[in-house]
Amino acid sequence: MSNQEPVVLGQPTVGDEELAAVAEVFRSGWLAGAGPACRRFEERFAKTVGTAHALTTSNCGSALFLGLRVLGVKPGDEVIVGDYTFPATGHAVLQAGATPVFADIHPDVWSADPVSIESLVTPRTVGILAVDVAGQPGDFDEYRAIADKHGLWLFEDAACAAGATYKTRPAGSLADLAAFSFHGRKGITAGEGGALVSDREDLIAHARKLHTYGIEPAITREGSGALPIPEFHELGYNFRLSDVQAAIMNVQLDRLPDLLSARRSVAKRYHEAFENLPGLDVPVELPDREHPWQAYILTVAPEIDRDALALRIREQGVQCNFGTYASHLQPIYGKKQTLPVSADLFARHLAIPMHANLTDDQVDRVIGTVSAALPS
Repeated sequence: MSNQEPVVLGQPTVGDEELAAVAEVFRSGWLAGAGPACRRFEERFAKTVGTAHALTTSNCGSALFLGLRVLGVKPGDEVIVGDYTFPATGHAVLQAGATPVFADIHPDVWSADPVSIESLVTPRTVGILAVDVAGQPGDFDEYRAIADKHGLWLFEDAACAAGATYKTRPAGSLADLAAFSFHGRKGITAGEGGALVSDREDLIAHARKLHTYGIEPAITREGSGALPIPEFHELGYNFRLSDVQAAIMNVQLDRLPDLLSARRSVAKRYHEAFENLPGLDVPVELPDREHPWQAYILTVAPEIDRDALALRIREQGVQCNFGTYASHLQPIYGKKQTLPVSADLFARHLAIPMHANLTDDQVDRVIGTVSAALPS
């Protein structure tokens, strides 16, 4: 084992500015969810991602579930889901009572292949839930064409995609709804949290009620000349983001350009080091997209044992992991499908350290450690 400090896989960038924003919330007396700091962030985040409306949520999973609820998903429905994703995406479909049907992926950029999506449409299909894998958006023009052809809705899982673009359009503005994550490994973070965004006021207004037990949040009743007593007409949930987290997110949004620049600089150095190295393929950034590099994932050649390689790298104090999940292989979904591209990449992907705090020396160490760990 290495005696050096580990180079961590992911790390948030937070500091005095976030602490000052939290202190301001403390002084305000409103720490609970869906308060003034949340509203400020919602307004700013909607502008950042190019939508008319945004709703903060407790996490991305709750944003996905709320989105499916307001889209009217019900038991007996099928939702086509990009397969290569953390299973929160498929879980949200199950939680809404529907069946996830997984689409195979492109071998180079790992987003859902439109040909696979088209082949899966049945009379029970109600929508497409497309994932921005590692932050890079998929083929949304093609997804939209399929959705319109079959009368389906389109939902973007943009969990990793803050700051990404597709044909100059921001991730989050590419579908009827989009969900973001502010988990600790994401490009901007409050440790946890999420957002649901859309141009459709009706969808966000309905989701806002559902995320507060089925009633309007308390802030909407402030200043009323009467004594408003809300009524509950449908089952809701407590999916609110706290104002403490929202204060952090307001600072993180200020940081976003610099955080993206730092990650892109690291990705460039990794590209230069690994693109001609036998045994590894570097991730592809398509020319009509801007990649936010939430993760940097190498593809290991089939003849190399990915797991053994990862252990050798970890022994030198450089953290690494598998890429993400081929969801259809997870037992919870019944293993009813065969998706060869996703299954193959699940076995061969290797995520190496990627975050905005990496120093030049740390990047050098990652490059040297990965290169030395490859079999000769």
